[in-house]
Amino acid sequence: MRKLSSTNDTKKDLQSLEYAEEKVKPKETPVEKPEKVDVRGIYLNRTSITEDNVQKYIDLIKSSNLNAAVIDVKDDYGKLTYDSQLELANEIGSDSNPATKDLEKLIQRFKDAGIYTIARIVVFKDPYLAANKSDFALKRKNGTVWQDPSGTKWVDPYKQEVWNYITDIAKEASESGFDEIQYDYIRFPERAKQVDQEVAFDNPNGLSKADNILAFLKHSEEQLKNEPVYVSADVFGLVTTASDDMGIGQVWENISPNVDYISPMTYPSHYAPGSYGVPNPDRAPYEIMLQAMKDAKSRNGELTEQGKEAATIRPWVQDFDYKSNYTAADVQKQIQALEDAGISQYLIWNAGNVYTVEAFK
Repeated sequence: MRKLSSTNDTKKDLQSLEYAEEKVKPKETPVEKPEKVDVRGIYLNRTSITEDNVQKYIDLIKSSNLNAAVIDVKDDYGKLTYDSQLELANEIGSDSNPATKDLEKLIQRFKDAGIYTIARIVVFKDPYLAANKSDFALKRKNGTVWQDPSGTKWVDPYKQEVWNYITDIAKEASESGFDEIQYDYIRFPERAKQVDQEVAFDNPNGLSKADNILAFLKHSEEQLKNEPVYVSADVFGLVTTASDDMGIGQVWENISPNVDYISPMTYPSHYAPGSYGVPNPDRAPYEIMLQAMKDAKSRNGELTEQGKEAATIRPWVQDFDYKSNYTAADVQKQIQALEDAGISQYLIWNAGNVYTVEAFK
């Protein structure tokens, strides 16, 4: 008959076993991410990724020198473009009437065509979540829900519940096969001075706006550390040059070291007269893009000198009419400026996805 061990002996045995398991426990292996490529892509909204329309854009990319698509996953209205399994999304119906019933199948179509896929997630501009979860909404000082001049509601960027919702969506996008997560509207509302007078932020720790954006990125990094995706962030074009956060929380030195790619929205039509000494920036696409990229590269260079790893610069290029009619030549001038600045990646923006294809044939 086997002699029963005493309680003390049993404890020693268990401790020895735990110690042995710790010693043989394999080290955590890094997540294998997609092969890095020089991305040249276009933006696709929810209408463009429907079954009826998507092949047209796959063909457009394949017939040009493009190789990537930025696909709406959570759009400017706060609606998801796919059928989500997230409890909050199902509770408020943010995934109702999705553009695609099978996100994995959709992404596989792009992958089969050799196209790099980027999931665009609009972060703090979320009128749908703000309307359906008023606790998360940006509030006026009298407790009512705040709206911007266009009547759009935002969520409070300080809310941890919002951070979790965003990163849960990012995880679903990763699991569906996307190569990259792109955060857009990762900022506070513009017209900052007026907003600050009107709004009561839920900010018990007293974080500055810039520190809060940084904290969100750190949170995202932790949540996505086991996901095989890169992360990018869209920033205002002037973030390449501004010495402060412009009241929206975006500081180049905070964001660039904490994402893989940084995408300044360097649309010439959005620069004020006199920017970079240019009287009419809208009609100087080459000059505006070139100067913005020089500043961006300079700031990344300073980060590198400090021993920090800076993000790859991948700007947005204007391919839409705003103050004037934008032609293929205007698009090409921006791309030429990028080449002259030594930048090989870019994304083309047109909200309606009507592109001047001849500009990047």
